[in-house]
Amino acid sequence: MNDFIWIGPALIFGLIAVRVGLPPMIGYLTGGFLIHALGHGNSSQLAMIGDLGVTLLLFTIGLKLNIRALLKPSIWGTASLHMLSTTVFFSVLVLIFSLTQMQLFDLAPSTALMIGFALSFSSTVFAVKHLEEQGELHARHGVVSIGILIIQDIFAIIFLAFSSGLTPSPWSLALLLLIPLRPFLMRLISSTGKGELMTMLGLTLAFGFAALFKFLDLKGDLGALIAGALVASHPHAHSIYKKLSSFKDLLLVGFFLSIGMTGAITLHSVGVALALTMLLSIKVFLYFFFLSKFRLRARTSLMTSLSLANYSEFGLIVGAIAYRKGWLHADWLIIIALALTLTFIIAVPLSKRSRSYYAKYKEKLHRFQSEDPLPEDAKINTGDAQIMIVGMASIGKSAYETLEHRFGKAVIGVDASPEVVEEHCANNRNVILADATNEEFWIRISLAHVRVILIAIHDIETNLCVIRQSNHLGLTRYAVTDYPEQAELLEAEGVRKAWSLKEESGVQFAEAVCEFHQENKTPD
Repeated sequence: MNDFIWIGPALIFGLIAVRVGLPPMIGYLTGGFLIHALGHGNSSQLAMIGDLGVTLLLFTIGLKLNIRALLKPSIWGTASLHMLSTTVFFSVLVLIFSLTQMQLFDLAPSTALMIGFALSFSSTVFAVKHLEEQGELHARHGVVSIGILIIQDIFAIIFLAFSSGLTPSPWSLALLLLIPLRPFLMRLISSTGKGELMTMLGLTLAFGFAALFKFLDLKGDLGALIAGALVASHPHAHSIYKKLSSFKDLLLVGFFLSIGMTGAITLHSVGVALALTMLLSIKVFLYFFFLSKFRLRARTSLMTSLSLANYSEFGLIVGAIAYRKGWLHADWLIIIALALTLTFIIAVPLSKRSRSYYAKYKEKLHRFQSEDPLPEDAKINTGDAQIMIVGMASIGKSAYETLEHRFGKAVIGVDASPEVVEEHCANNRNVILADATNEEFWIRISLAHVRVILIAIHDIETNLCVIRQSNHLGLTRYAVTDYPEQAELLEAEGVRKAWSLKEESGVQFAEAVCEFHQENKTPD
């Protein structure tokens, strides 16, 4: 496994995984298992590459930190209680097994607690990729899922920091100077443009802060997370995230391959992994239970829980560190990797069928639903609005401004992003926070005066979801999407007119409504 020969096996196994509908990382883990079976032990080069990938992963997590969103009790409360309860559950379970299976389960309580901690995480990589593919990243359950995962990641970072076993240098107090350094970093990002300099700056921040923290006898990965958090509010933070994602994913291949190459798969380890996979239902139920107790609606609680129905790559990271420190036997690292692989195989169909599960078990699920929902889940009143715009990014904004000029206060906007809604409200626009992909949105909203709906979202899956959820209303609808063939598909689903994405799409929307007004003499 010299130099970069590992890329070949990783590509082959990754392609096989994708062809059968699984995330590529499952292929990488499987490839590592097979490479080890062929007689190749772990590689220090792969381990180093994997460490770089973990550093970039934490930097990109920092770029997504939204402190205000994480401070909601439904986010941090669910994440904390779930992690505590699942850690205790799996720890006790492992200790009970240790009374009868001494070979693999002869563990100290502290070791069992670490295994339970590793199994309490859900996969950030899986959830983000799945939600993106389904167009649900900004949906209500998508936002809740990502918030819970970030809280879990923060717990992992705390573990990584303490696991280094180092006493911080007295000079580490100088890190407080990073706070006044933040405006300089923000200006530096603004000056790089959006080309390769932005990519280089992102890499410099991630690895530079990691090196600085290591120099001060702190965990380098913690430095990468803080670097990302410092610049997370910059308008270009999302662009940096996208540019570094490919680098991160490539480097993490080394991590997953090296995990698979750590030890041999035995019948005993497969049996334990299967048992842990069957116990996944406990994790899912606890997610649903705690989310419901924090007054989220049953549908949101279920879809969030199924998005998190897996074990995590962060569990592998925790297990890998424990293994390197001599706290954990290599067999347990293989067990966690096998359990991760099996739960990913299960999680794909579970997540895709979450809506049908909700429809089938709706009455039973509603028994857990609070009678006092959160403000963001309460009844929605559109007042006297006659035109509703779903999606208030650039296209929706231009349509809103054009229509407001023509029809005044007869226009209302809807968006699932708190930041977008806050910006519009600050500019005195009538925009409400809601998730139009959620069928309960269409149940909660009053559309007594609404005559026209503009779906100003270019993502095809989200568009289709909104259209199908609103088909029963009998209202005139318009939509926008990326490609002409997708526009034809949307029109076939029932919208009056759809456009492929263009710079003036928002104005075209507005002009279509004006034509509708002339034909129907409404809105007034």
